[in-house]
Amino acid sequence: MALLHRATLNPTKLDLLATWLPDRPWYAGSAGVELVSRGAYRFDDPAGEVGIETMLVGTPDGPVHHVPLTYRAGPLDGADAWLVGTTDHSVLGRRWVYDGCVDHVYAAALAHAIRTGAGQAEQYFEVDGRREVREPSVTIAVSGAVDDDAAPVGPVRRVVDEDSTLVVTDTVELVVVRRPGAAEAAGAALLGSWNGQPTSVPLAYVRTR
Repeated sequence: MALLHRATLNPTKLDLLATWLPDRPWYAGSAGVELVSRGAYRFDDPAGEVGIETMLVGTPDGPVHHVPLTYRAGPLDGADAWLVGTTDHSVLGRRWVYDGCVDHVYAAALAHAIRTGAGQAEQYFEVDGRREVREPSVTIAVSGAVDDDAAPVGPVRRVVDEDSTLVVTDTVELVVVRRPGAAEAAGAALLGSWNGQPTSVPLAYVRTR
């Protein structure tokens, strides 16, 4: 379950991504072009410390980019090169925003979502002491084998950022598809559909090492 705050961010997530995305090897677009959100989905951090949100963003006429983000209350050791930026959250204060692919909390959440078939977290707002469901803007499904007894993934050992991003941990390799398209899922995969993409397409894969 992801409990969200009705809050403002300064700068906004799209503002941060507009500066950060053009330098990524998998970005297909021009610098200085306004980004639009096509949807987002979330995973849970069991410890409740790290926010995990994956955004689907693009230019008005360009391809959609798949961008996992983690939100932390302080810097992530050894991850300066993967820092998207910092933002001031009106409820939580300063947040450090990272490319999730370098964050072991995201890697564990993605592997769990695929291997157990859990998919995305339900999202809620708390309003006047009661919780209101936030309807998802991305529909997530899992394809392929699942394993309820899979070993923990451990720390992120290596990240290879190319057209897709490879995340290597102690027990699994994760492949994050950066520009989702019409490719068919191969093996255990996370699939998604959203407004403008009515059929499910692969978003990420997991392979046991």
